[in-house]
Amino acid sequence: MEGIVIILIILLLTVGGIAYVVYTAKQKVEEVSRSLFGTSSIKEGLDAQAEELSKKPKSVSAMTRVLEPQIARDFPEFNWVEFRNTSETILQSALVAISCGDLDSLGDVSLEIYEKLRVHIAKNKLDGIEERYTNIRIHQTEIARYDKIAGKCIITLQTALEYQYTKKKHSVLDANYSPYKTQTKYNMEMMYIQDASLANMDQSVGVNCPNCGAPITSLGQKKCEYCGLAVTPINIQVWNLQNFYEVTYQKI
Repeated sequence: MEGIVIILIILLLTVGGIAYVVYTAKQKVEEVSRSLFGTSSIKEGLDAQAEELSKKPKSVSAMTRVLEPQIARDFPEFNWVEFRNTSETILQSALVAISCGDLDSLGDVSLEIYEKLRVHIAKNKLDGIEERYTNIRIHQTEIARYDKIAGKCIITLQTALEYQYTKKKHSVLDANYSPYKTQTKYNMEMMYIQDASLANMDQSVGVNCPNCGAPITSLGQKKCEYCGLAVTPINIQVWNLQNFYEVTYQKI
């Protein structure tokens, strides 16, 4: 009998010790949560923080004041406001095209952008993926870089924008879905080909016919060599959006 009492006392002390440790840990977590978020619930605090971050636009690399005069000296007809508005319109229409799963909403874009979007949409359909960008709002666009390289000039714009993003695979919502708006930024590369021979564009076009997928290998080619479809030639001495991508830690 005495042995049973001793065992019960040990069990009670053990349970009491565990309960004390759990209580102390809970109190400590609540204390930390209150100091960080102003609430004893970490979940509520993290949710409130996520909601707050969803309202704060990303900062962009703003070199416009420095680089715009340089660009204007090289291109006296350069109109920054018109240039910025055109770029923003193309970026928005690209996101809408991905959301719709077709290219009908695209306006006048370069072959590179058309091909980039065609491949992206085709891959989504093949993988059963649906992406939706809604409530797109652009906060700010600035010139981030200006490069002159072997017969071509490239202006890199950086745009801060927000949207509501959803992604489904085979109609199942992505596990990383957030009900809050996404604040992000994109880089857009605008290219002006001054000299096609110096830029080596004949070998570096690297785009495909939108109808049959055959390569368009020649600068200025107006018709696909395989299916005969008329294609828009790559313009020289005209600013065209050649690439855009979301800015991440891996690609800035």
